[in-house]
Amino acid sequence: MGYVKCWIHYVWATKRRAPLLEKNIRQKVFNHIKENGQKKNIHIDSVNGYSEHAHALVSLRPEQSISEVAQLMKGESSYWINKNKLIRHSFEWQDDYFAVSVSESAVNAVRSYINTQEEHHRKETFEEEYDELMKRYGFELIRG
Repeated sequence: MGYVKCWIHYVWATKRRAPLLEKNIRQKVFNHIKENGQKKNIHIDSVNGYSEHAHALVSLRPEQSISEVAQLMKGESSYWINKNKLIRHSFEWQDDYFAVSVSESAVNAVRSYINTQEEHHRKETFEEEYDELMKRYGFELIRG
């Protein structure tokens, strides 16, 4: 058996980036994502976000893929939101997501960034944050 540590920072948004995750709702959703991750053997270190998006810091297991974990977090949580009628209308996450690897030396900084999303978004919109992340990691070259 090998020893594997592969940290991934995920970011995903609500459908059409609609601001549906009010403060009382998003805490329930993020707690549920973390609890469900434990049941599915996904190590979700941190999960947080704002009214139209979520961030998660995940340590992947050797048998897990980035896309599989994204689908489990997004798909199950939207099902749970709808089943529990947390939002008046049908809830969906956008199909796409952002995922980048995180070096061990940056884990604490990413964790802090995720855990302070509310404060962060007093100064910067999600659109600005997303564009900055896309540029920082070279994704604007892919989607451009």
